[in-house]
Amino acid sequence: MDDKRLKGPNTKIIHAGQHPDSETGAVSVPIYQSSTFAFENAEHGAACFRGEPGYKYTRLANPTTEALERSVAFLEGAAGGLGAATGMAAINSVYMTLLGAGKHVVATDAMYGPSRTILETEFSRFGVEADFVDSSDPDNVARAMRPDTTLVYIETPANPTLKLTDIAVCAEVAHAHGAVLAADNTFASPYLQNPIAHGADIVVHSMTKYINGHSDVVAGMIVAADEEMLERLRKVHVNLGGTMDPHQAWLVLRGIKTLGLRVEKAQANAMQLARYLEAHPAVDWVRYPGLASHPQHELAVRQMRGAGGIVSFGVVGGVEGGRRFIDAAELMVRAVSLGGIETLIEHPASMTHKGVPADERLEAGITDDLVRVAVGCEDAEDLLADLEQALEKAAAGVTVGA
Repeated sequence: MDDKRLKGPNTKIIHAGQHPDSETGAVSVPIYQSSTFAFENAEHGAACFRGEPGYKYTRLANPTTEALERSVAFLEGAAGGLGAATGMAAINSVYMTLLGAGKHVVATDAMYGPSRTILETEFSRFGVEADFVDSSDPDNVARAMRPDTTLVYIETPANPTLKLTDIAVCAEVAHAHGAVLAADNTFASPYLQNPIAHGADIVVHSMTKYINGHSDVVAGMIVAADEEMLERLRKVHVNLGGTMDPHQAWLVLRGIKTLGLRVEKAQANAMQLARYLEAHPAVDWVRYPGLASHPQHELAVRQMRGAGGIVSFGVVGGVEGGRRFIDAAELMVRAVSLGGIETLIEHPASMTHKGVPADERLEAGITDDLVRVAVGCEDAEDLLADLEQALEKAAAGVTVGA
């Protein structure tokens, strides 16, 4: 089937990049679990290494991985994709391609902890400088730009504050200074947001989250708006070695087929939970892009096709209240990550963002009382009941397990 004939979002998710096997007719993409591929003759091998079509070695390309790369690239409106062993492998390939001694990056301050930490602790050793700004105000990005800025790296919605960044405006700022705009689209997934359509040059995903959706594999993806950028990224990516294993790719191909169904259910649940939390006396504040109270609700409506499945909030009693709440949860699972079918809760200040210095964490809005709920696909009534009993125990000062 010609992918151009795919119109509806779920039709695209189910069919894009995936076709019945030409040899056997298998509907599920086969797992080509081979490290190397045979050549018909010496000239065929030479032709493959000249760049003509053909497979050589799985680190360089693999049919199963390519099916996933085609799928995500199609969903993102990109020229092509590069599967990565993890989300951080994808992010580091982008950093390594665009950054170097004497280069500067402007990045969202409230971003996934390791995405920021690697710039501060490792890339800084090689002469890369980074400024982290509240990119929800594009003027902050513009003020931070320098003549040596080569990359603007945004995460929207941001982890875990759920601040939104106007992709189109940041693209204008980056391009006016000759820089590349890269966007981490993990929280929204291509089902809800397509940064390339708003001017981004590169999009990265931790496919561990929504794209796979079953908490059973780690994986990443890079997609690029044009072929030239894709090839720049490919050269670095395959030489770094953070490429994807074919069985890993097959698992994500299986998961991606239900992306739309899972996201729709999770965000419907998230809206119910956010409204409940917003009205609860034991909750100080709530951040969810689907609520009219969110500072950038209008941007969410304009830039996204839905508000997603992540809710952040503060429990009365600060960090201790938050910990009591998390410990009292019975149905919600105490675990990091997100985007799976089960609901997860975590405390970013002591878990996912522990590596970010406290002053920088607070400046980015990641307060000690912040609890992040990655809402899953359970029945909303059961999740609401678990929230209610856990908040009651937190408010009463009950320490579970004490």
